[in-house]
Parts: sequence; structure tokens; C-alpha cells
Amino acid sequence: MILRISQWIAAAYSAHILRLTHTGATLHMARYIFITGGVVSSLGKGLASAALGALLQARGFSVRLRKLDPYLNVDPGTMSPFEHGEVFVTDDGAETDLDLGHYERFTGVPAQNTDSVSSGRIYSTVLEKERRGDYLGKTIQVVPHVTNQIKDFLNVGGDDVDFMLCEIGGTVGDIEGLPFFEAIRQFSHDKPRGQCIFMHLTLLPYLAASGELKTKPTQHSVKELQSIGIAPDILVCRSEHPIPEKEREKIALFCNVRKESVVAAYDLPSIYDAPLAYHAQGLDQAVLDAFQISPAPKPDLSVWRDVSDRVNNPEGEVNVAIVGKYTQLEDAYKSIKEALTHGGMANRVKVNVEWVDAEVFDKSDDVATKLEGFQAILVPGGFGERGTEGKIKAAQFARERNVPYLGICLGMQMAVIEAARNVAGIKTAGSEEFDHESGKKRFEPVVYHLKEWVQGNAKVSRKLGDDKGGTMRLGAYDATLMAGSKVAEVYGKTAIDERHRHRYEVDIAYREQLEKAGLRFSGMSPDGSLPEIVEWPDHPWFIGVQFHPELKSKPFDPHPLFRDFVRAAKDVSRLV
Repeated sequence: MILRISQWIAAAYSAHILRLTHTGATLHMARYIFITGGVVSSLGKGLASAALGALLQARGFSVRLRKLDPYLNVDPGTMSPFEHGEVFVTDDGAETDLDLGHYERFTGVPAQNTDSVSSGRIYSTVLEKERRGDYLGKTIQVVPHVTNQIKDFLNVGGDDVDFMLCEIGGTVGDIEGLPFFEAIRQFSHDKPRGQCIFMHLTLLPYLAASGELKTKPTQHSVKELQSIGIAPDILVCRSEHPIPEKEREKIALFCNVRKESVVAAYDLPSIYDAPLAYHAQGLDQAVLDAFQISPAPKPDLSVWRDVSDRVNNPEGEVNVAIVGKYTQLEDAYKSIKEALTHGGMANRVKVNVEWVDAEVFDKSDDVATKLEGFQAILVPGGFGERGTEGKIKAAQFARERNVPYLGICLGMQMAVIEAARNVAGIKTAGSEEFDHESGKKRFEPVVYHLKEWVQGNAKVSRKLGDDKGGTMRLGAYDATLMAGSKVAEVYGKTAIDERHRHRYEVDIAYREQLEKAGLRFSGMSPDGSLPEIVEWPDHPWFIGVQFHPELKSKPFDPHPLFRDFVRAAKDVSRLV
């Protein structure tokens, strides 16, 4: 018996070795792909990284994606949405760059705290070690101490996947990014030969006057990269026009890469066309060739063909108003916009989003003029009092006119305040947040500052004067849904877990009074102390959630709330 088990283990191990040999992977060691950018920012490194991860998955490889940001903030948690866009929250409670949302949406791999790091976090760690005496009195320098800390970060989880894709924020030549570029240069030399490759995104501008694509900015960007010791293996060239063979050969010659490794990146009708477009341009094959993985498994792109078909061939359309306070920058609500697109794909409709500034309603009671033409209204999260009266009026309009309504985080709290004021008779209902901001008491706080909650088996405590960064209720928490409620029907179950990011909470002390008025508390924390979901049972579709469901939605797996919210909007559109 023992002999047979030993033989089985030996056979299984041999099969594993054969699989790794076939795919070219090294046993217990990830291959690293470093993605850098040049010429200008916002070329789409995050999207290219996410699409490449999806293509490698389609070939049967496991992947993990990471973001290294040069800014000195420890994380984006305290940054203004106008400054940085949305903050993407992971299951383990990390506040990260919005590119991690792209990574999750394209690969389905849940991001972790170890998948996002900034210069601020690196320097904080180094300085904490210095204060503890970990460096034994040595002089602390960027090289080797800061670069070693970055390399330690890169090594985390390197034994768990076939490919580790690491995106470096900013552009080559940025002074704050130099420690990261030096670290990945060292990292590639520390690893066995052929274990790391570099992919560089550049811009090929088109001069209409001469009718030419200009390759010089790309050449200069690559030279800048080479001057710090990094030679790109693959060039991804962003262009509005097809790249002629002559220009492709020129880029390959002057940038010292193979012609097959010059990959075009064109503007697309939808970001969800990116995996198919990059595959057509040979990006995944160029990566496998750079690693000398041959023969490589053929990709199964059926999921992405279905995604592309759904997003490009809708059978109808719905109009949804997002009534928010950061509407001047769409990236502030990036995941919400994408989750609505996913809901549209599930229902075979195009979702037309219109951004409505909540402050417009602060100054006017004429809500109907702005919102009458929409089949659904979504009120997202936010911080501070600005625009909240407008959000309350939007919730009232949706309730009274039977328009499908989804309130997220602050959007749920405003729906509760609206119900308290206009239905339950608590005329001065408001949030402690607004009183704290103004410095005087004006409201009866049906929403209060959350001071204690349970996380796992531990109790977490917070005070109003605590530091802002990382002190909210962050990450995935369980919730229990009321049997027979609308949300239980939407989810198809009564036990869920969702990601949170908030420090104010609806006060359970007002539950009885609000439920007598008709508002149902249909989702609660497992201990029954924190309201997670409210709904109006007599409304066609009115749900407010304290968490952020948009963070878990994917094109091939739309979130149930967004899928059903768009379905409800679709039903309204048929009645018009």
C-alpha cells in the first residue's frame, strides 16, 4: 500500500514537471513581466496589463497583477477623488489604485494588500525599521535599503503563480519613480536568466500636416529606459492610426527589439475588446516568445468573444442617472460605471450613463426637470456634506415616482435620511458627519460615527480624532439577508460578503421607527448590530446598500445587484 502511494506521488510529481516543462515555467517560481510607460501618462498601462493577464489565463497559466506607484502617499485612501479617481478596496481591506479594479475585472483574481505599494509605503517601512534599529546603525540610503524593500515586496507570492505582472506607475524619467526602476533592474539580475522581461508602452503621435506617424518620441523614451539599465523586450505602441510596416521596422531597429515584439495598441470601441485586440496584434505570443515558452498552449478566447459580442451588439438601451458629487471626473466612479456596463451586458442592453451634479439640486427644488428622462437613478458614495441635500432629493424623487433606485454607501444613508424626514416624521434627521464638519449640532443623527464593530473574532475601536488613513471599516464583511426580501431574491441566497469603505453608519436605534414607516432593514451584520441593506418593499426596485457592490463586478460575472438594477431599468424603458 505504502509503495503504491509512493508510486502515485512520484507519478503525479513527474506529470507536474512535464506540465511545467511543456509550458516553459520553472518549478515554484513565477515569471515576472514589468510594465513601464513613456512619453506621456494615461496611455493605458493598467488596461494593457489586465488584458495581457486575461490572455495568459486563456492559455491556461495562473497570473497575479501588481501596481507600484511612485507617489509619496502611503495609499490613495486620503487622496481626493478629483486628484486620483476612485479608491479600489480589496477583500483584506487595502485602499489601492483604481488599476487594481481593471486587474480584477479582467482576470477575476481577487487583489490583495500585497498587490499595491507606493513610495510612501516603502519609505515608511524603511524608516520604521531604522527607528527600531533593524539596520544595526548603518547609513540608510535609497540603494540598497529602499530598493531592497521594493524587491522584498516583489518577491511576495512569487511561488504561487506562473506569471507575476508588475505595472510601474508614472512614466520613465519621473524623478520619484527612479527607485522603482532601479529596483526592477536589480530584481531582473537577481533572478535566473530569462525569468524577467520588460514591456514598455509608448505613444506614436500622428502629425496631420505631414500625414505621418512619428517614431522619435518612442525612440527617446526607450533610450531613457536604457540609460538606467533596462532594455525593453516588448514595445506596445499606442496609436490612432495603423502602424505601417516601415515604421514598425524602424522602431525595432532603433529600439533594439524584434519586429514581432512591436505591438500596436489602437483605440477601441470598448475596453472589453482589449484582450481580443491585443491577441490579434500578437502581444501574448510576443511575451511567450520572450520567455522562450514553446510550444505554448493555444488560447481559449470564447469568454472574451462572448463579452465583446454582448457589449458591442446590444438589443436595446436604458438611461441611468448617477447623481454624485465628483461627477467632473468620471474616474471617481470608475467601478460603478463598469458595473453598470456589466449589468447591461447581462441584459443585452446598452447603459447610457449621465453624470448629474448633486449640487444642482441643493440650489433648486426642480428635480423632475433633470431626472424625468431616466429609467433608473444611482446615488454613489462620497464624503462630506457638499451635495448631500441634492442626493436626498434624488432619493425622494425615485421613491415617489417609482423609479428604480440604487444607493451605495452614502447613497444608502441619504435614502434613510430622506425616509426619516419625509415618511417617519423625523424632520431634522441628518448625519453626525455633517455636524462634525460644520462644528455645530444641527441634525438628529440617524447616521452616526461608527466607533466599534466586529472584524472576524476581534472587536475594532475607532475615535473621531483618529488619523484618516486606513481607519474606516474596510474590506470584506459578511451580511445576513432577510428571507423573502428583494435583496435575498436578487442574490438568490441569504448569506453574502461584500466590501466596505465607510466610517459612518445608519443608527440601529431608529430601525423600529423607520420600519413602522415602511422602510425595511433587509440586510444586517451577522451580530444584528449594523444595517447593511435597506429597501422599500412596496417600490418596484429601491435598494440602498452600505457596502460597495461595484468592486466585485466583472464583465463575465456581473454583480447580482447591478444585473437586476439594469433589468429593472429595462422593464421601465419598455413601459415608456
